[in-house]
Amino acid sequence: MVQRLGLFGGSFDPVHYGHLLLAECCREQARLDQVIFVPAAVPPHKQDRPLTPSVYRVEMLELAIAGHEQFWVSRYEADRAEVTYTVDTLTYFRSEYPQAELFLLLGADMFNDLPHWRRADEVCRLALPLVAQRAGAPEVDYGLLAHVVEPPRLEAIRRHQVEMPAIGISSTDLRRRLSAGRSIRYQTPRAVEEYIRSHGLYRQ
Repeated sequence: MVQRLGLFGGSFDPVHYGHLLLAECCREQARLDQVIFVPAAVPPHKQDRPLTPSVYRVEMLELAIAGHEQFWVSRYEADRAEVTYTVDTLTYFRSEYPQAELFLLLGADMFNDLPHWRRADEVCRLALPLVAQRAGAPEVDYGLLAHVVEPPRLEAIRRHQVEMPAIGISSTDLRRRLSAGRSIRYQTPRAVEEYIRSHGLYRQ
């Protein structure tokens, strides 16, 4: 049988339950065999903001997904320690898994920016975007990709939309709360919370 692999990129600074819920909804609804988290070293759209060193972000992800047999973390982008574009990452995974069917996990907000990504047409050819639509959010405008992909591919993307509950957690808010000495309990796995505390991350 052809493996169905989902790739979930991001800065994960830090990882939280919103990330994990999106990944699990995509895994279940798209019947993915595995979800591979790909933490970025330097995201193209965040070059103006210093990130927590990737070694910490990778270790927090590994703690967060521990025990989930279908989740794992790839260090491909983190080990490159440079700006890596999604098209390059997908090309790498295509070479590593030539027989697999690849999917790209995206929140609806990230999807809106997809037409402006480097070689967006190739991104959509290498992997089928799985757009996670949060309950209560505006409908996804798939027409944004009309000039990037052929109609059959666009219809496949539309057909694979993933539904997920609304969850108002963001890494930005977690960093602010930690900087202010406030609690992040129940917003990220306890192991991640303890890791942040023991390593003194996100302090003022």
